[in-house]
Amino acid sequence: MRDNPSPYNNSPQITVMHVMGYGLYRFWTTLLILTTVTSFKPYFNAIQPYFTSPKSRPHHCNTRSNTRYKLRCPTRYNTTPLSNHTPLSAVKTTHDSLGNDVHTLTINVAGEEVTFETGRIGRQASSALMVTRGDTVIYSTACRDAAPKPGMDFVPLSVDYQERFSSVGATSGGYNKRDGRPGEKEILTSRLIDRPLRPLIDSRWRHETQVLTWVLSYDEAKSTEAMAICAASAALYLSDVPIHSPVAGVEVGYLERDGKHEFVVNPTHKEMEESKLHLTIAGTEKAVLMIEGRADFLTEEQMIEAIQIAHGEIKKICSAIVDFGAVAGKPKYMESLVSPSEGITAKVNELMEAAVSDAYSSVDKSDQVRKIDQAYEKVVEVLEPEFPGEEGALKSALKKLFSQKMFSLAKEDNKRVDGRGMDEVRPIDVASGFLPRVHGSALFTRGETQAIATTTLGDKGMAQKVDTIDGLNNKRFYLQYTFPPSCVGETGRVGAPGRREVGHGNLAERALQPIIPTEADFPYTIRVESLITESHGSSSMASVCGGCLSMMDAGVPIKRVVAGVAMGALMEDKKDDIDEAIVLTDLMGIEDALGMMDFKIAGDKEGISTFQLDTKCEGLSVDFMRKALEQARVARLHIISKMEELGEGVREDLPSTVPKVREFKIEADGIGKVIGPGGKQIRAIIEDFELSNMDVGEEGVIQISGFNTTKLEEVEKFVTELLSAGGGRGGKGGGGGRRERESKPAYDGPEPVEGEIYSGKITGIHNWGVFLEIMPGLEGLCHVSELHSERVRNCEGFVQSLGVDELKVKYLGKNDKGQLQLSRKATMGGGRREGRGRDRGGERTRGPPEPPTQMSREEEEVIEKAIFGAGE
Repeated sequence: MRDNPSPYNNSPQITVMHVMGYGLYRFWTTLLILTTVTSFKPYFNAIQPYFTSPKSRPHHCNTRSNTRYKLRCPTRYNTTPLSNHTPLSAVKTTHDSLGNDVHTLTINVAGEEVTFETGRIGRQASSALMVTRGDTVIYSTACRDAAPKPGMDFVPLSVDYQERFSSVGATSGGYNKRDGRPGEKEILTSRLIDRPLRPLIDSRWRHETQVLTWVLSYDEAKSTEAMAICAASAALYLSDVPIHSPVAGVEVGYLERDGKHEFVVNPTHKEMEESKLHLTIAGTEKAVLMIEGRADFLTEEQMIEAIQIAHGEIKKICSAIVDFGAVAGKPKYMESLVSPSEGITAKVNELMEAAVSDAYSSVDKSDQVRKIDQAYEKVVEVLEPEFPGEEGALKSALKKLFSQKMFSLAKEDNKRVDGRGMDEVRPIDVASGFLPRVHGSALFTRGETQAIATTTLGDKGMAQKVDTIDGLNNKRFYLQYTFPPSCVGETGRVGAPGRREVGHGNLAERALQPIIPTEADFPYTIRVESLITESHGSSSMASVCGGCLSMMDAGVPIKRVVAGVAMGALMEDKKDDIDEAIVLTDLMGIEDALGMMDFKIAGDKEGISTFQLDTKCEGLSVDFMRKALEQARVARLHIISKMEELGEGVREDLPSTVPKVREFKIEADGIGKVIGPGGKQIRAIIEDFELSNMDVGEEGVIQISGFNTTKLEEVEKFVTELLSAGGGRGGKGGGGGRRERESKPAYDGPEPVEGEIYSGKITGIHNWGVFLEIMPGLEGLCHVSELHSERVRNCEGFVQSLGVDELKVKYLGKNDKGQLQLSRKATMGGGRREGRGRDRGGERTRGPPEPPTQMSREEEEVIEKAIFGAGE
């Protein structure tokens, strides 16, 4: 101790006894604490995250808001307890190299393992997770704005889904090589995700919310649609957005196995090709929320069975996601959910009761819409001074009054707002062939909904090309739907189709797809267009009816007449028992807006060809859907009878404005002769024989089209002579033989060496590849995908841009049909990607890879120009 201690240092001297006593005290205290912690360890583990500092708190407990953390039940939160759920042991928690908690959920879905992981990627989002099935990986996020948007009376939710071409080792064909605006499939999948999620978010939620989903890896075995629904639902459920319960989705097929038909959950693409049912269904543990799909005229009972099987798997997935949320989810942000002021509903009901009844007394749509708009203006004008800042609440209360009044009219008076009964279809009028120069046309009118449908027939060149991660698909039949603002008496944007138009067109297309004749029976490409000229509900089903009639008028040999109808449901409150709801036939627009269901069903007299279900309540029971399907069947038969009253049936002869199509087949090794160098021979044939088009397939199938039947017959004779004798008589004095070539004897020389590089003379160019003669009398095909390491969009333009007659190519071997496969890309250090299902046979290059060929800058510029569409 110091002689002159500081006045601030008044501690007594420390002796050995003091030290020993303090040590014994610490020993026994520590032992007591350890014993206590061990006894209550499970409870401490459950509450520990909520008492740590923000820096040390696990990531899933952090939010951007300043809300206090509340203790959640360790088994479930934000839902009522449900039985038979996956135990919590299915959720595992590990730590990454940075010390962050990584939570993993593994579920067995239809015999296949699906893994959900959160905490490793996308930690700045409100919620982000990766879902893995086989080699398919989907990444989904959910985010919200910090503050709610004032004046809204709806949930501001946006959903986007994107399939990245890199997920299959490919690159977009666009100029800048970025994945561009969403394609049709991506738009349709975004809608599939949105529709079951939206009704489950708290109706008072006004924060802008965005759910984004990407396909990062794709094994090409199964569809990603149902998997994307599960990923997006889990992301939203783990976030702080107040969603009542998770949603899950599955797909169902109907396959024949061992002589028996059975339903299969999440079938492969190959199985779906043979399936009579393509069903995507989403729901919660309690009920079904969304149905989308098509069928080969299955019965109503078969549809119910498929829904029940699908819902069994959905329950398991939803239950597991609930457990996942208990471990990895955030507390729901409820502070901004403001309920309307007390008495606002009573005030609105008292003020607007007479106005609502007056609006429903008008049968004419225009008059009714005018009175409804005036009612909304009045309720805001009169009551907003008494309830300032609650315009949205006033409109919501009035909307609920309109809905309740519609329900009471149906329940008490057995009458709808337009005077019809519950199962009555509006008056129908049909006409066909009213457009003189169109291949096929029809006008379908049902009440105040009307559509002009047209059918155009063409050859293979008219097919719609759809490029997705599943590959390039040429659609021989497609339906395009247009909904201009004039059809509802408004002005607005026109141009590229919106999401709604894409979805409605796809629905009508699926309805008619099963009746399209095979290409062997009818070698035409079929394009149906539906222009909505009036709309008051279910314009997509009017497109189905009109589209069927227009194809009959065009002479398409369909075997069945298909019609569609939309069904609705009325409830006093969306939380009421769905089995007590009233089913409506032939849904009107106002009934769709104020009702709880939009269930569209199309088919023929025997069964269903397509269906689409959307709900605004918390799901439908199987018994209620059985009732709706039966009521829809009766209405469908009534509409078909009205369409058949037209009495004309399918036109026997094609209209004179339709080009005649003829097909014949040649040996595959003669394709090069028919095409000619640079496509000169095929262009000469088209010109000399007055053809509209000539298409040469990879298998040697040639399709020609034109208006002169005699010339079409002469083309087949000319091509046969060209291949057998080296030339023939052209359509205009032998002009088609301007590039006559002597027939070559069968090749009997040495076989080419696999892996060797050859200089091949160009003998023919087609849109799918270049034919090269690598040895005298020996030809092979360099497929368009093997021309360059980048995607070549225009094969002929690419070759012409090179300005050469020969190409250096590597011999890859023969495919299953004995055809030689060549690759120019392999000489550049490229070559085929391993493990892709689109490879066309042949073994991989043996031995060490060849060094890449060095090109001059001039050649690179020429190639780049060709790849980006030269000659188009």
